[in-house]
Amino acid sequence: MSIEIRDSPQFYLTAPSPCPYLKGRQERKVFTHLIGERAARLNDVLSHGGFRRSQTIAYRPACENCKACVSVRVPVADFVRSKSFRRTWTDNQDVVSDMRSATPTSEQYSTFRAYLDLRHADGGMADMTVLDYAMMVEDTHVNTRLVEYRLTGKNLPLNRQGEGPLIGVSLTDILADGLSMVYSFYEPEMAERSVGTYMILDHIERTKTMGLPYLYLGYWVEGSRKMAYKGRFLPQERLGPNGWDRVEK
Repeated sequence: MSIEIRDSPQFYLTAPSPCPYLKGRQERKVFTHLIGERAARLNDVLSHGGFRRSQTIAYRPACENCKACVSVRVPVADFVRSKSFRRTWTDNQDVVSDMRSATPTSEQYSTFRAYLDLRHADGGMADMTVLDYAMMVEDTHVNTRLVEYRLTGKNLPLNRQGEGPLIGVSLTDILADGLSMVYSFYEPEMAERSVGTYMILDHIERTKTMGLPYLYLGYWVEGSRKMAYKGRFLPQERLGPNGWDRVEK
């Protein structure tokens, strides 16, 4: 019995803090640790229940008077690109993506830093150093990868490995039933290419190729401009009181 107690996850509740998505509201989270041999299996189960991972922590909102944060996943076999998605896909045909080990690089951090400085200068991650970034990538007990996105073509500067300019990165977990985009960032100068959208479209294709049914996108937050984009990837499933509900439009 003592072994069962020790191996069972323990859940904790954070104190109230300002909500990063909806002005004037407070947020609380329930969380547990993802460590040891059972971390990957626990991450699978909790992801299916609406949790997200940050390093060795799995968390989900537990706000008393607000249910705005809704877990979203895309059933990739049914996804059909809209006209705007087809245009984004075409506009980025000179981009190659590569899934590799979760190993941080200075090149990635440079893009990460530029992204934070322009898009999230007042956010909770604004002061992250290169060591903080390395911890974000490496501190994992689950099956985690980095997907890099680079430009190809003539007359482009190449790095020491002969690769073109890095324009985007996604920290991605491989789950039993899909891929989960833990955190993504891109070169702000490439915003007109809709690189963030392209990375999701690419992950949908990767999920299909790997024979997995779902791409987990995290939380869609009604009323939040930061999270509104997630509602565009249809059809999708949103986690409600009775399980995952399909949304067509």
